[in-house]
Amino acid sequence: MRRKTLNSATGAVTVLALCSGAWLLHNGAGSGPPPQPSAAQAASASASASASASAGTGTAPAASALPPSPPDRIKIPSIRVDAPLMGLGLTRQGSLDVPPPKKTNLAGWYESGTTPGETGTAIVAGHVDNAEGPSVFYDLGGLTKGRTIEVERRDGSVAVFTVDANEVYAAKNFPDEKVYGAADRPELRVITCGGTYSRKTGYQGNVVVFAHLTGVR
Repeated sequence: MRRKTLNSATGAVTVLALCSGAWLLHNGAGSGPPPQPSAAQAASASASASASASAGTGTAPAASALPPSPPDRIKIPSIRVDAPLMGLGLTRQGSLDVPPPKKTNLAGWYESGTTPGETGTAIVAGHVDNAEGPSVFYDLGGLTKGRTIEVERRDGSVAVFTVDANEVYAAKNFPDEKVYGAADRPELRVITCGGTYSRKTGYQGNVVVFAHLTGVR
């Protein structure tokens, strides 16, 4: 299992537990797979390949960082996401825990890392489906650059992020530092499973949305 660094909190963080593809496995590919990011939604070739993949790639000006505050809810209006957030830790095996799969409208954030809105890279993860149908991030692969993600925080503020890129990676080539690396501004990664689907092993990779803070309400 690979080691991954999340803003100085080190653990073997993987989201493969999100990726069983349970709905497609039980109902067949004819049920319709989730959307996947197109090449047009990837970070530009001139983007930095260092810790912050989205730094310098977004056209929306970055907003000033907020003080730490746990998040309570995530909203992505363009793909009809409006879901509560639970805290996620690491399992005994050292992987990132996941929300209960039966709760289809629930996402989680890595609570030992950066809170959304403060300087650094905050991580949110959620299931794409379960055995009964689509889950909270089923349409995440269809999210396009320039769309907004809103995170309601416990201090009463709403951190507004603008999407810089949406990419899909095979699990064996997952770019740990690009996704989880530290950032010098407030950034957000929203992750679910995606990529090639196999009825034997489920989804073979992850969809990752890169966004940065552009407003506060």
